[in-house]
Amino acid sequence: MEDVLDLYGEEYDPARPVVCLDEMPYQLLGETREPIAMEPGEPERRDYEYERRGTLRVVFHARFEPKAGKRYADVTESRTKADFAQRVKLLVDERYPDAQLIRLVVDNLNTHTGGALYEAFEPPEARRLFDRLEFRYTPKHGSWLNQVEIKLSVLSGLCLDRRIPDIEALGAEVGAWQEERNGAGATVDWRFTTRDAREKLRRIYPATP
Repeated sequence: MEDVLDLYGEEYDPARPVVCLDEMPYQLLGETREPIAMEPGEPERRDYEYERRGTLRVVFHARFEPKAGKRYADVTESRTKADFAQRVKLLVDERYPDAQLIRLVVDNLNTHTGGALYEAFEPPEARRLFDRLEFRYTPKHGSWLNQVEIKLSVLSGLCLDRRIPDIEALGAEVGAWQEERNGAGATVDWRFTTRDAREKLRRIYPATP
């Protein structure tokens, strides 16, 4: 926990960006009946029945940089080690090609490892990517320390709180949100520090004589 919190407390360094990664499932849903359009004094009305159209992943693969106010989202049909590896490659080669080291904040999901790179790429390529990364893991049951979870919550509330029937519509919603929020430079006002943790969570620290 303190490792992650101290990282957030550092001054912004574009040569060593701190980038947060997480994923979120999303259920595609279609309408069984045409909604009744909005009228003066009346909201749009939708039937309670819906049609399930599969589960996709809205993916923030290493795409939120808190101190720069930038986020980049993908919509994919899976959340595998190969998906993770491909997003890391994009991160290293296209999003941060000039960075010396990318500090990657992730939870303990089994796909979030350097080993995923070796499963997806030949060893020299996997090593090249790995050497540009520094993994920083949130503690077990402490994924709330990953700031990208806040952005996923905002995304859900602003764009995904209704029925979206297909991957094209979902991608358009996420892309429009990404463009608007990046243009505004929206970030997170993170105030929980290591000192706060030691005071408020003292029960979890080892007892000292």
